[in-house]
Amino acid sequence: MSFDNNTVIAAPTDWRAYSGVLSRRVFAFLIDYIIVLLLCIPAAVVVFFLGVITLGLGFFLYPALFVIVALLYFGMSLGGRAQATPGMRAMGIAMMRVDGRPIDFLTAVVHMVLFWVINSFLTPLILLAGLFTDRSRLVHDLLLGTVVIRTS
Repeated sequence: MSFDNNTVIAAPTDWRAYSGVLSRRVFAFLIDYIIVLLLCIPAAVVVFFLGVITLGLGFFLYPALFVIVALLYFGMSLGGRAQATPGMRAMGIAMMRVDGRPIDFLTAVVHMVLFWVINSFLTPLILLAGLFTDRSRLVHDLLLGTVVIRTS
């Protein structure tokens, strides 16, 4: 499934589009964060050289390196044509807005930030919301008007 900037597709109403989405999201999360960790390696090398060039100021990016890489990774992949991260594509799921508009970079970044903020308060219990809501939506999905569907 791929979208362009003018495509408007309403969220499916067929229950099969949401069957097994919650477990697929967990595995997609694991895949995506392994990729983010691997992307932090070349980013750390870039920050090292930036630190040398800026006479040490660039080294202050190290504490925020994981967050910066994760924000760029999720923003660019969820906000891209596939509307899914590589982990989500591997698990056969994609994200879309309930109103049918494609997800942009800012919405993808806010989605990730909300996930981590809510997860810091509710721990992994955030996944329990998906068991009781329609379409297996989590709290941050409800707040942003997004839904995760199966593509396979």
